[in-house]
Amino acid sequence: MPRARKSSARSGRAAQPPSDAKSKLIAAALDLAASKGWRNLGMGEIAQAAGIGLGDAFAAFRTKPSLLAGFTHQVSETVLSGGEAEGSPREKLFELMMRRFDALKRHRPALKAIIRGSVGDPAAICGVPATLNAMAWMLEGAGYSAQGWRGSVRCMALTGTYAATFRTFLDDDSEDLAKTMAALDRRLKAGPFSAGPA
Repeated sequence: MPRARKSSARSGRAAQPPSDAKSKLIAAALDLAASKGWRNLGMGEIAQAAGIGLGDAFAAFRTKPSLLAGFTHQVSETVLSGGEAEGSPREKLFELMMRRFDALKRHRPALKAIIRGSVGDPAAICGVPATLNAMAWMLEGAGYSAQGWRGSVRCMALTGTYAATFRTFLDDDSEDLAKTMAALDRRLKAGPFSAGPA
């Protein structure tokens, strides 16, 4: 008679999802959001579409908001892996933020569905810390400090700039995101980023 396999709990090892589980789950969630909406989409359905077992899916992301935070981190990694931005600190910040919108461009149908499906959802607020962290990294990449009270003010200001520009981005049908670039440039010039880092 074959022996039962030891579970990770009984063998003293914590369950670890496959290294690519997070990427697969994020991709599946975005595809499903674009095709059938976000509000009623469950983690089990996402796991099934990704070909990931429930245990591994649970180890990767406990909730849909945590999956969206993982997507935010994934986009930040893409942006920051694109090499050093050039120019003045504000020009660098503009470049990094546009890299972010470029990375999001192909996911616009999913993003629209997620926004529609998150209206009135208290759990949507869980995305705020991940976005603030992402904006802190954008600032640091441009040469602005995100530390201390000045850094906190900058993070909040850039998050507001990002949110306002994001609305333009969602409806920007130009190939080169010209409307998004114009909106971002205007808001960066009007905010606390017109001068160099202090």
